[in-house]
Amino acid sequence: MPELPEVETTRRGLAQVLEGAVIARVQVRRRDLRWPLPADLEAKLTGSRVQKLERRAKCILVYLDNDGVWLIHLGMSGRMIVERSGDNRPSRQNEPHVHVLIETAVGDLILYQDHRRFGSMDWSSQENLTSHPRLITLGVEPLSDDLSGMALQKMFERRSTPLKAALLDQRRIAGLGNIYVCEALNRARLSPFRKAGTLAVKEAECLADAIKETLTGAIAAGGSSLRDYVQTDGELGYFQNAWRVYGREGESCGCGSAHPIERAVQGGRSTFYCPACQA
Repeated sequence: MPELPEVETTRRGLAQVLEGAVIARVQVRRRDLRWPLPADLEAKLTGSRVQKLERRAKCILVYLDNDGVWLIHLGMSGRMIVERSGDNRPSRQNEPHVHVLIETAVGDLILYQDHRRFGSMDWSSQENLTSHPRLITLGVEPLSDDLSGMALQKMFERRSTPLKAALLDQRRIAGLGNIYVCEALNRARLSPFRKAGTLAVKEAECLADAIKETLTGAIAAGGSSLRDYVQTDGELGYFQNAWRVYGREGESCGCGSAHPIERAVQGGRSTFYCPACQA
């Protein structure tokens, strides 16, 4: 956590405050995140105007008018909190683990809080962004037209890797995480243990649709709040209420079978699936 829907929800929340705004002040309280913050990050950001925010996989890209891009990765426990100018609620800027504080020219605050410090921030020129080490190896975006049944068949051709592991490979599909792969496989009624290269045309098309449907629904619900994640306004996401299999071992997935949801471990991660409809 956070996965693609949580990152996209965060991007949208930040865009409401940052797009068109001038960054007036940057305070870095800890530089030793997953990777050390650039020594000149404050200088690169201060005084710049934000042009737009985009997302690539699980990374938020903040484009600035000085031809730079500020890259934000939330890691496992990072969150971005927005405090609007004039908001009468108590500020969270002095809470533990607030490692970076951004203030805009109109007084809005953006706080980066991360108690495990697995997140990261970096800087790139716009010209060199696609070759940045965090982005260069990423595969297709799952919500784009690049992901289709035909594309899945081609990328998994002759692969004996279990289907779930293949979907989590960021070099092929960028941004898919454990929760949403479990959910998409259940919607597509496909076994997570099946060899990836055995998908028929109709199955691959169904899986591509299930991936997009799952991610789109999660974004609409503000993501899933599990442990640390909250939206930029501090509110919880609520897609966890719509999980069909994830975290629901022993319950029914709703397919009508008497077989309960089971949990297995694949690649060190929990896999939740229905042995009846995902046989």
